[in-house]
Amino acid sequence: MTAMTPGSNIPLTAARVAVDVAAPVRLDVSGLLLTADGKVRSDDDFIFYNQPQGPGVSYRSGGGTAPDAIVVDTAAVPPGIEKIVVTASPDAAGQTFQGIEPTATIRNGDDGSAIATFTPPRLGTETALVVVEIYLRNGVWKARAVGQGYANGLAGIATDFGVSVDEEPAAAPAPAAPPVAAAPPVAAAPPVAADPRIAATPPPPAAPPAAPAATGKINLDKGRVSLQKNQTVSLVKGGRPLLSQVKMGLGWEPAFRGKDIDLDASVIAYGPNRNHLDSCYFGKLSILGGSIKHSGDNLTGEGAGDDEVIVVDLGRLPADATGLVFTVNSFSGQKFTEVAKAYCRLMDATTGEELVRFDLTSAEPQTGVMMAKLIKQFSGEWEMTAIGDFVKSRTVRGMVKPAAQAL
Repeated sequence: MTAMTPGSNIPLTAARVAVDVAAPVRLDVSGLLLTADGKVRSDDDFIFYNQPQGPGVSYRSGGGTAPDAIVVDTAAVPPGIEKIVVTASPDAAGQTFQGIEPTATIRNGDDGSAIATFTPPRLGTETALVVVEIYLRNGVWKARAVGQGYANGLAGIATDFGVSVDEEPAAAPAPAAPPVAAAPPVAAAPPVAADPRIAATPPPPAAPPAAPAATGKINLDKGRVSLQKNQTVSLVKGGRPLLSQVKMGLGWEPAFRGKDIDLDASVIAYGPNRNHLDSCYFGKLSILGGSIKHSGDNLTGEGAGDDEVIVVDLGRLPADATGLVFTVNSFSGQKFTEVAKAYCRLMDATTGEELVRFDLTSAEPQTGVMMAKLIKQFSGEWEMTAIGDFVKSRTVRGMVKPAAQAL
C-alpha cells in the first residue's frame, strides 16, 4: 500500500476502485465527473447521497458506522470524462477541518484491499476539500493526492467545477422566502438543489458576500491581500492564473538600534513528492534554469524597503517544481527575538505592484523561520500561504527537511 503526499500520483491497479474518506467526525463525501476543461457537463455529473448514481461513478453510504465512499468503474466512465474528483466536507454545518484529520483510502472496488492512502497536511479553516482525483492520462487511469481546501464548503467546490448552485443563494433571500409558497421554485431548481448541504454550508448572513468569489478562495481580484498566519490566497486575478514573473521581497530591522543583524533569505524548491530540487540563497543566486534568482546578501538589515528579493518566473518553472518555501536564517546565530518588523511580500515583477503581504507578528528564540510557501495546484494555478513557523537552523540546508514537512 502506498502512502501518498500532496501532488503525488500512482497508476491504478484495478479497473474498479472505491475512495473512502474517514475522520473523527461524520463526513459527507461526493464525486464530480469532469471533462478536459475541468468542468461538469451538467448537474447530473455531481454524485452525492441525494444523487448516488452517475455514469461509471456512484456514491456508497457507510451507514454511519463506516466512511462514505465514491466508487469509480473506469471501464464504464463515458468518453469525454477525463477526471473524477472526490470531495469531503464535515456533516455538521460550519465545522472546519481544524483538528479533524481526514484520511482517504483508495481501495480495489471488488475485494476492498487498500491500494493507497492520503492524509492532507496542515488543515485549518477549510470546510470542504478536494481530497483525491481519479484521472485518465495517455490511456492509463491514475490517482493523484490533492488536498485542496475551500473556505465556503461544498458550495465553493461545486461552483468551481461548474455545478449551478450560485442561483440558489440569490433565490433564498428573495421576498418569496417568508411565504411557504416559495418552496416550489426551489424544488424546481437543478438536481443539485435537492442537496441541503449546499444551501446550508455557508451561514445565511455570509452567503451573499461569498457568492461573488465564485471559487471559495481568496484571490487578487480586490487588490492587495494581507495574510495572517496559515491563511492562503490563490494567485488568480480576473479569472486568470498569475503565471508571470513575481518578486518575493523579505525585510527586517534590528530589534535593538545600533546592533546590525545579518539574516539570509532563501527559497527551497520541491517536486510533487516533497523531494528537494534545489535551494536559492546568497551562495547560489540562480537555480532551475534561471527561473528563480536571488538579489544577493544584505549584511545589516538596516534601511527601509526589502532587504533581499527573490524573483520567480512562474511561467518558466520546470513542470516538476510544484512547491516553493521561502525562509530566513540567522547565520551569525542571533535569535529572531532580536529582529523587528520581519515581513515578506509578493509583487508583480513587471509593475512593482504589491500583491500579497505577510507581517511576522510574533518571534521565538530560534535562528530560522519559514515565512511563506507557494504551491502549484492541480488546476495549474499557484497559491501562497503564510507560514510563520520558527526552526532551529542557521542555514538554508537545515531548513530543507522542516520546509518539506510544511508543504
